[in-house]
Amino acid sequence: MTESPSSIETPSTVPSDVVAPATEAPSQRHGRRAALTSPISTVPVDLGIIQPRRRLGTSDLRVFPMALSGNVFGWTADDKSSLDVLDTYFKVGGNFVDTADSYGDGRSEELIGEWMHSRRMREDVVLATKIGKSLDNPGLTPLSIERAVEASLRRLGTDHIDLLYLHVDDTDVAFERTLLGVDRLIRAGKVRWFGGSDHSGNRLYEARIAAGMLGVAPMVALQNRYNLVERSEYERDLAQVASQQRLAVMPRFALASGFLSGKYRRRADVKGHRRGSEVAKLLTKKNLRILAEVDRIASLHAAPASAVALAWLLTKPNVVAPVVSATSPSQVIELVEAARVQLTRHDVAELDRVSAH
Repeated sequence: MTESPSSIETPSTVPSDVVAPATEAPSQRHGRRAALTSPISTVPVDLGIIQPRRRLGTSDLRVFPMALSGNVFGWTADDKSSLDVLDTYFKVGGNFVDTADSYGDGRSEELIGEWMHSRRMREDVVLATKIGKSLDNPGLTPLSIERAVEASLRRLGTDHIDLLYLHVDDTDVAFERTLLGVDRLIRAGKVRWFGGSDHSGNRLYEARIAAGMLGVAPMVALQNRYNLVERSEYERDLAQVASQQRLAVMPRFALASGFLSGKYRRRADVKGHRRGSEVAKLLTKKNLRILAEVDRIASLHAAPASAVALAWLLTKPNVVAPVVSATSPSQVIELVEAARVQLTRHDVAELDRVSAH
C-alpha cells in the first residue's frame, strides 16, 4: 500500500500519535469462499490527504481519525461499490473499518472479510465489529457473545477482532456475566479490546465498577450518537464519563443521516431518501442556521461541508474517529478531508455557539 506523508499534529485535547502501523497484532489468513476479484479501484493515490493516527483510548490501537462504516455494504452499496469504497479509503490513508454482525444480516462482514483476503490487508486494518443485535445470536449472555464472535470471525476470515462493541445495552443480563463472557474471548486472543454502544452514563459506571471487582478487562471505547445538531445526548453526561474513564469516543450518525453534508435543505430534497422521515425532522430553522455556518466555514477552508462537520467533532476531548459511511469513492474523498481541515479556535467557537442546545 502506498503511504502518504504523516505530517499533522492531531488536536491536543486527545492523546494521539502519528505512526505508520495500524495494529501490532499478528493475524492468520483463513481460506475463504470465492474472494472478490474486481480490480483495485483506479482512484488516484496522491490526493493530498495526510495520514494522522490517533491512539484509541488506553488501548495500543492507532487509527485514522475517520472510521469507515460498513453499514451500507451489501445493502445500498453493492459488492463492487463496497470494494471500491474500501480501496479508496485505504489509498488515502485510512485504516479503521467499523461494521456489525447485524449489518446486511452478516453480508457486510463477509464483504470486508473477502476484501481483506483478496487484498492481503488484514495486518493493515484496525477492525471493529458489534454484536448483540443479530437475529441468530441476540443479546449479551456469555453463550450469545461466544457464538456471535465465532460467527463474525468466520465471516471476516480472521482469527481476531481488534475492537468489539456491545451493540446493545442488554439490561436483562447482569453486566458481570457479559463482562466475563467478553473477557474469556480476550484471554483466548479472539478479541483484543472492547467497548459499548448506546450505553447510558450510569451503565458505563456500573460496567467499570463490575470490571474492577471481577478483575477483568474494562471497556476502552464508546460509540454513541453525536453531531452538530444532536449534541445533548452525549454532552449531558457521557462526555464526563468518557473523560473520567479515558474512553475513546467514536461518534455515530456524525453527519446526522447526511443532513450536515448539505444535501438536504428542503423537504423536496429528502424524497426517496432511505432515511427521509428522519432527515425531514432535522429541517428546522435552527438546524438550517447551523448548516449555514458550516457552509461559511467550509468556504473559508475550501473544504466540503461534511469535512467541516467532522473536523468540529475531532476538536472535542476524547473524540478519536467519527464513524461515517460512503457508497462511492468520491464520497470517501470528501469525508477524509476532515483529516486535513484545521479549524481555528474562532471557527470552533462559532460552531459551538450556533449549535448550542
